[in-house]
Amino acid sequence: MSGPLEGKVAFVAGASRGIGATIATALAREGAAVAVAARSEQEGKVPGTIHAVAERITSAGGRALPVPCDVTSEVSVENAVAATVSEFGGIDILIANAGVLWLGPIESTPLKRWQLCLNVNLTGVFLVTKAVIPHVKARGGGSLVAITTTGVGMIEHGANAYWVSKAGVERLYLGLAADLKADNIAVNCLSPSRVVLTEGWQAGGGGMEIPPEMVEPPEAMADAAVRLAQQDAGGITGTIQRSEELTF
Repeated sequence: MSGPLEGKVAFVAGASRGIGATIATALAREGAAVAVAARSEQEGKVPGTIHAVAERITSAGGRALPVPCDVTSEVSVENAVAATVSEFGGIDILIANAGVLWLGPIESTPLKRWQLCLNVNLTGVFLVTKAVIPHVKARGGGSLVAITTTGVGMIEHGANAYWVSKAGVERLYLGLAADLKADNIAVNCLSPSRVVLTEGWQAGGGGMEIPPEMVEPPEAMADAAVRLAQQDAGGITGTIQRSEELTF
């Protein structure tokens, strides 16, 4: 496949299903070689595997490598990044999408759920970002994108572990944009403008009913991610973008 990302390499964490899989497919369609990274090597309670996503990409003429990756394990992340660099020669783009959902009120949130959200959604982003940065620097610049949520700003709707973890990611990436500007690396956050009814949402949304007008197709996130993936520090950086509002 050819397109604006031809010659680029993307590492997509949390790419076995949902938003991550849709973004990985879109990046490949625009010419990038894609590392499809996630824990899901076999079908489980929630459908989707890294092998199935990579196969869909390669069957359509793209380049993809299924990479087992547990974002809560530094060793696993480093091995996944090393495998990507070994296969494709480097990394230009990171999509930090791996996440777990827990929307319960604080007073009824088990400690293990709180810790899981922080470990996957925040520490996981830290680990994949830390591992990828030297490789993006070596390419002379690139783009880091963390997937967050509009829930960060919805303080009138209360608090939960998911929104807290994503707020931490936004602060991490806003600061990194300043740190990495001299290295020609764009650093941005991207969230859906509305709700994307992914497999993960269906499993962890607590049965919440979402009005049709509040539902966003995952392709909106993919289109926005492709645009952010094309950035470097001379373009859009240090921002929190909403998928359906992204303009240049």
